[in-house]
Amino acid sequence: MTSVVTGADRGTRLIHMLFAIQLVSMGAMEMSGPFWPLHLKALSTSSLQFAVASVAVYVGPMVGMMLTSAFWGRVGDRTGHKLMMIRALIGLSLTQFALAWAGDVWTVLALRFVQGSCAGYIAPAQTYGVNIVPPSRRARLFAYLQVSTNFGSIAGAISGGLILDHATFFWINIAAALLCMVCAIAVALVLPNVHVRKPAPAAAATPGVVEGSTSSPASSFTWRSPPIPSLLGIVGILLVSRMIAQTPFSLYVGSTFAVGNWVVGLCYGMLSLGFVASASLWARYFERRGLTESLQRMTGIAAACAVLALGAALTRHVGVFVAIHFVWGALLGATTPVLMSLISKAASGIGQGYVLGVAQSTTQLASVLGIALGGWLCGGVGLQYLYFYVAASYGLAALVILVLRRERSDLTRAAVSPGRGA
Repeated sequence: MTSVVTGADRGTRLIHMLFAIQLVSMGAMEMSGPFWPLHLKALSTSSLQFAVASVAVYVGPMVGMMLTSAFWGRVGDRTGHKLMMIRALIGLSLTQFALAWAGDVWTVLALRFVQGSCAGYIAPAQTYGVNIVPPSRRARLFAYLQVSTNFGSIAGAISGGLILDHATFFWINIAAALLCMVCAIAVALVLPNVHVRKPAPAAAATPGVVEGSTSSPASSFTWRSPPIPSLLGIVGILLVSRMIAQTPFSLYVGSTFAVGNWVVGLCYGMLSLGFVASASLWARYFERRGLTESLQRMTGIAAACAVLALGAALTRHVGVFVAIHFVWGALLGATTPVLMSLISKAASGIGQGYVLGVAQSTTQLASVLGIALGGWLCGGVGLQYLYFYVAASYGLAALVILVLRRERSDLTRAAVSPGRGA
């Protein structure tokens, strides 16, 4: 059975449904996120096993998604992205059920890798949304869905903590599994099948969906088509910079400021809160700006993040540290959502699922590299220099974006010059 998605009002309602489903499902996954080390410590038989497992439990799903996101995106381009959302949510639900009964460290790690490999919900959800909104509003779409993920992270972490205070880790996984299954059923019953027409010269920018027709990727199109590789590189280096502080964050805050765990959590949550407060505003700001101008603004944002990280490295006042993380999060609202919308626009209407799958693989690879780099630097050089590393990485990111922007400008001028002389 097929249907046609028409009208701005119905498209808006579908985007709100996507927001709600993503908030619940991502919140369900974050219920266990902060507490895996506690669970693994109880299961580990040695300090070495625990040290390896406490990193692998987070890296494993990222590696799984990195290896499979492009594949699932290509499948979604052929079969429809609603089906890929259902597949991902069922995969999350089943693996969470299995994790509830996992009784040893290696089973947990294997299931977490499988979870990342068979899940990957965000990319098909983004692609589904792309097929509803006009190209000019894609930055708002990505920002809106990213806000949903951040809200889910905050709500999920709090909910998981409340469950753990009154029950066992088993019930966190069971609750998450049930919520993901409910989301899968909601996608199946509430969201219509959505496909886009192949882009036509007169209608390429018109949002609309013809059910029963699939957009098949052109054989000549690949994610290597410019400017997509450059944009993926920028996404990657900004995420590496962001993730350097991920693993040693609580150790740094605790040792530097000698504060309680709730303050550590407050500092950590400020990034998400700042992101939520600013993402939609940034999306509107970048909506009418071209690629070159957007990259120019992104250079300044990366440089501002470097300055904030340097301030975090130098301050010894926890209030200043908290404020810095809020402003930092507000700046991050201008990075990934805007860059993902630029990548989506660069792909036109061809192979959106595949391209956004490659983008998700890139984000997972960058996250893994950032976590590994942060762990290595803090272990080998010193935890006290953590935010100096972050500042240096953002400085490098600003330099890379500046070089890519100039190369882009040179290529544009070279392409225009022959036409002027003809």
